[in-house]
Amino acid sequence: MTSSVRISASISATFAITLLCILAAIVSQPVHAQTFTVLHNFTGPDGEFPEGGLAMDSAGNIYGTNRGSIAYKLFYRGGWLLSPLYSWQGGDDGYDPHAGVVFGPDGTLFGTTWNGGGNGCTLGCGTIFNLRPPATAPRSVLAPWTETVLHRFQGSPDGQNPDFGALVFDSSGVGYGTTRFGGNQSACAEGCGTVFKLTRSGNEWIETVIYAFADPADGREAVGGVIFDETGNLFGTTYEGGQYGYGTVFELTPTTGGWTKATLHDFTGGDNGGQPAAALVRDSLGNFYGSTTVGGQHGAGGTVFEISPSGGGWNFSVLYSFVDGVGPWGPLTLDAAGNLYGTTNNGGLFAFGTVFELSPSGDQWIYRVLHDFTGGSDGGEPLCPVLIGPDGALYGTAYTGGNLAYCRGGCGVVWQITP
Repeated sequence: MTSSVRISASISATFAITLLCILAAIVSQPVHAQTFTVLHNFTGPDGEFPEGGLAMDSAGNIYGTNRGSIAYKLFYRGGWLLSPLYSWQGGDDGYDPHAGVVFGPDGTLFGTTWNGGGNGCTLGCGTIFNLRPPATAPRSVLAPWTETVLHRFQGSPDGQNPDFGALVFDSSGVGYGTTRFGGNQSACAEGCGTVFKLTRSGNEWIETVIYAFADPADGREAVGGVIFDETGNLFGTTYEGGQYGYGTVFELTPTTGGWTKATLHDFTGGDNGGQPAAALVRDSLGNFYGSTTVGGQHGAGGTVFEISPSGGGWNFSVLYSFVDGVGPWGPLTLDAAGNLYGTTNNGGLFAFGTVFELSPSGDQWIYRVLHDFTGGSDGGEPLCPVLIGPDGALYGTAYTGGNLAYCRGGCGVVWQITP
């Protein structure tokens, strides 16, 4: 009799524990209240493998690039249609853009290519380019745009292979960016990377290195680009190097003698993350937010972090550690309410990445998945930042997936999430 009671009690306890686990799993599942729509499937002739961020003009047209070396425009005419703007040939004009395009001071598009340019490197060291629409073209004709190469990188001393970081322009129209390699080639085999500025002089643009990373301890591979604060200081990250070899957060301050660099944080690859690949984003209070692709409290999933000015120094804190996959490769996006948005390249329910939101709630941040990519018709493996449209909709790209008939694993998609 006693044995029967014990067995029944054990079964009841096991059932209760199982029920609690099921309920907890249900509660912890992300809520998808938005509508996910694929705006365009890439098929090869119109490009493949979109990687960088998107830009949007005042009319709601979307602009981007893909690894198929095509710059494109998406416009709405009863449905979303794609117009190729320019196709890189891989020679002096450049090849393989990793970053998206941005609107420059004159309203035309500026960007970089990873390869091409014809200088110094096996496949070319990359370029800075400008794209502008035809001066006169009938509205019914989708005429190609004109590309002008503003600078061809040579490796040393001007830098090599501008990567994920898009260009940024200050109020005076000077552009800034980074290269992953090049610069000081005595300390790193391919160079430790550079930060450069792009200044207009008459009808030309002049590229000038404002900082070349000195050695691995100084930081190396500035993959993600830079941003400004209100006084003109530049802030960015390095993917590797620093005290522990897992990257840094740095600041560049303009002085009469040039630019002075300070390291604000060294990543360890442990709980505080490691290998940041994206630019920072800044709020109105002067706090910076960023992400790492590895590390965190759950191992190798990566993190979202905050670095804030405090008493002449900087405080670093991890806001969220990803449970699986790899943290964001594209920069985070901050909305007016202080919410952060981003993408992960893999992980999620189907291991093909996610679109996520982090919302401040008191002293905590609430993580919510807005979409789990399946790797099928909806795309997969996004590397891009999230673009917030004027209507509050979210836009981005997925590197693979979409129409699987054209590329192995799909050529990628442009997607939209509406509230």
